Amino acid sequence: MPTPNENNENSSMELYEYIRVGTTIYVPSIKPMLSKRNEKILLPWNLDTIKQDHPNNWKDIIRDLKRYKGFCTIPEHLNYVRDYMGFYNIYEPLNFQPKEGNCDTILAFINHIFEEQYELGLDYLQLLYTKPLQRLPVLCLVSKKRETGKTTFLDLLKVIYGNNMTFNNNDDFRSIFNSDWVTKLIVGIDEVLLDKKEDSERIKNLSTAKTYKAEAKGKDRFEVEYFGKIILCSNNETNFMAIGIEETRYWVRNIKTLECMDKKYLEKLIPEIPQFLHFLFHRKLSSTNETRMWFTKEQIYTEALRRVKSEFVNKVEKELYEIIKEIMEIKELETFDFINLNAKILLERSGHRVSRSRIRNILEDQWGLKQYPNASNFNTFQFDHSGILYETEAKGRYYTIKQDDLERINVAMFT
Repeated sequence: MPTPNENNENSSMELYEYIRVGTTIYVPSIKPMLSKRNEKILLPWNLDTIKQDHPNNWKDIIRDLKRYKGFCTIPEHLNYVRDYMGFYNIYEPLNFQPKEGNCDTILAFINHIFEEQYELGLDYLQLLYTKPLQRLPVLCLVSKKRETGKTTFLDLLKVIYGNNMTFNNNDDFRSIFNSDWVTKLIVGIDEVLLDKKEDSERIKNLSTAKTYKAEAKGKDRFEVEYFGKIILCSNNETNFMAIGIEETRYWVRNIKTLECMDKKYLEKLIPEIPQFLHFLFHRKLSSTNETRMWFTKEQIYTEALRRVKSEFVNKVEKELYEIIKEIMEIKELETFDFINLNAKILLERSGHRVSRSRIRNILEDQWGLKQYPNASNFNTFQFDHSGILYETEAKGRYYTIKQDDLERINVAMFT
């Protein structure tokens, strides 16, 4: 492992120097923030303004401009480089340098967040720091309780990674305009409620994507290399997102109340950041790279994840019940015959993708239905592309559901 660059700030451009990237002049500047943790930005400039500001030596300024071919994004914390093969690296160097010393307050806070998975939590944070290109699971911190430290965890990462991390809200994430966050190391979403199927599909795809289409207002879409990590926080413990029963990309932790929490708790953590980075750099990982997201599904399994998945299964079960009930009411049926595949098609029409084995679990284990012992001909109902219900002939080992079964299932699900 390389030694962290002891002169990160020296490797970046001096602030307020003019630079040219491609054919455009910029001024690297510091934008004041209400949080007092100021943000580095590039302000586009023009030649006429330089002439006005420096009437006597503007030619010297233009002659001495640091020139770059274009922009690039190379995430690196240990040996940061601003000028990367003649391109301006828009990934920012960290504002903190590793320093040997005590970081017990931060470690106690990390222990509070990850508890029995403390070592794996440290692995996650160590990989974030030392291997920023490594894909990691979608970390979800949930709790109905107040003052748990969920938001403080995001705030701490924001202080460490600065402009390389951004905060989104639900609407930001759903917007087609994403150029402000697709090049960030961390995308934090607080008070998340992304319960639509397309939301979970997008996050699932992002978690393993190598490239992604970036889009800004008034500009054509362009492809970027994607290396972002998504961290979600929610007060909703089970309904913040639809997570399928077979999904392995989510790490859900239910966070307890932090007894020592106060309004200035983050300020107690910040002074220990250099020592914490030193700790992460020298610490030996407790896990090895077992999957494309480093951790195995067994390592990041939690009871909180099981509850979210169970809620998803319950949604599928209820949706299937409502669909069958609707069909039987519309066609005034006393019984309804269908095979597993028919149920799968009906659910997919409603936006629920689920495996046939999961449907079989609902039909047989949850509802107590039995398949016809032999493949036989039967009549069933499906919806066409216009939403019109039509009758069709089929053959297979079908299930039969009766009005009495609907009443029994309704009682079991809703009481």
